[in-house]
Amino acid sequence: MTARILVSDSLDEEGLNILKGSGLPVDEKVDLSEDQLCEIIGDYDCLIIRSGTKVTKKVIDAGKKLKVIGRAGVGVDNVDIPYATEKGILIMNTPAANIISAAEHSCAMLMSLARNIPFAHESMHKGEWKRSKYTGVELNGKVLGIVGVGRVGGEVAKRMRSFNMTLIGYDPYLPKEVADEVGVRLTTFEEVIQNADFMTIHTPLLPETKNMISMPQFKMMKPCVRIANVARGGIVNEDDLYTALKEKVIAGAAFDVWCNEPLLESDMKLLELDNLVTTPHLGASTAEAQERVAIEVAVAAVKYMKDGIITNAINAPRGKMDPETEAFVPLAERMGILAHQINGSNPVDGLEITYCGELAKKQTKMLTVSVVIGLLRNIIGPHNANIINALPVAKQKGIAIKESSTERSDDYANMIEVKVSSKEKKTTIRGTVFGEQPRLVGYNDFTFDAPMSGDMVFVSYKDSPGIIGAVGTVFGNNNINIAQMSVGRYNKDALMVLTVDQNVSAGVLGKIAEVTGTSDVKYADLVND
Repeated sequence: MTARILVSDSLDEEGLNILKGSGLPVDEKVDLSEDQLCEIIGDYDCLIIRSGTKVTKKVIDAGKKLKVIGRAGVGVDNVDIPYATEKGILIMNTPAANIISAAEHSCAMLMSLARNIPFAHESMHKGEWKRSKYTGVELNGKVLGIVGVGRVGGEVAKRMRSFNMTLIGYDPYLPKEVADEVGVRLTTFEEVIQNADFMTIHTPLLPETKNMISMPQFKMMKPCVRIANVARGGIVNEDDLYTALKEKVIAGAAFDVWCNEPLLESDMKLLELDNLVTTPHLGASTAEAQERVAIEVAVAAVKYMKDGIITNAINAPRGKMDPETEAFVPLAERMGILAHQINGSNPVDGLEITYCGELAKKQTKMLTVSVVIGLLRNIIGPHNANIINALPVAKQKGIAIKESSTERSDDYANMIEVKVSSKEKKTTIRGTVFGEQPRLVGYNDFTFDAPMSGDMVFVSYKDSPGIIGAVGTVFGNNNINIAQMSVGRYNKDALMVLTVDQNVSAGVLGKIAEVTGTSDVKYADLVND
């Protein structure tokens, strides 16, 4: 039976022409409610969406034939990715198609804010002529602080240099050499917010970036600072933004992205401010970007539906892998996540992966890519690295990747060793698979056996009686259940590895450090998106 494609959001004509020219049946049905989509999705093998369609668990359950979801754009917040993956549905996006448009929109927002263009425009359309009221400021000679000097931030830097701005940036995962190429001097987050006359944000929304700019940061800024956000809503605390603008703690802001899209009634107070420039998430809304994302997602969908060729995959496919290595994919990705989290916030410059035992004889390229995907997860966002772009993105970040094999594996038939290095630190972890379950069996000099799942806590301490009980008491007093615990020892040192059932706060980690007399307490979350 011929596969069918449903387009449930408006798509550029060029993309539609590619889909319709594929010989596959294509239907366009936009502005559907969840119930309406559920009524018809069972007839389709491929769903093409933008940001309007919400692909919920209910929709996925109704899509009995659904094999692929194609997102014409970058963000996939509107798709239940874990559940789609569980159901074996491939999810694709277009991660690079809107970089230039987002960068240009950021520049436009900064310039509109500097020269009060939206407010002067509105005033003139009221029949007013108030030149002095809308006196602006020049960009020339000012300091531009860029938070997140990645692909979009780098393009912004290239353009704003032409205005004779001094560029400083904060990006803990970007090597100095890469920033130097675009003329940005990397420094601390504190220096950026303290010294910038203008700021622009280009980070993914992660647990560590949520509300990273709130009232304490606003109070550290110059009163003349103007800040633009064309990245993601939630990076800046909107309640604190309102107060900072209302009380003139900062001079102005220009926002394209919001916590709630569209805005709720409770958000409307922001629109009353006379120093806030607003747009309704237009960063990728150019004719060129919309054409590129439509073409890219259409080509990718047709290739997959007709030839089984996978491009721009968000969730790593398993179907065509070597069955003998397939069981190691979850292990490899979790090892990448874990290695990055316990190595700390220093920029990673090296990644060495060694395949031991029987794995040394297998095709391991997909495993290497899976480790890199995990490593990049907390650097560029949980869904922005995939099997297509993981290695190029790692190279762009200045991460040197080395892969090696050895048939020697003293304790296990198969084992993966991952070494992550930065200028300040090196971390080594070792893992294997027992009965399809990923297991962590080594960390630096320590050997043990622990399941790799959920929330994990690592406590390094001087081996002495009573430590295990003290740590257990801290967790018990905070209603955190310990699912499993393992201990490794090396000389007079010990490492306690715990798997727990809940997230562990910084306060609890601090209490563990206090009772164990160590500062080496680390927390890792292997599943939270």
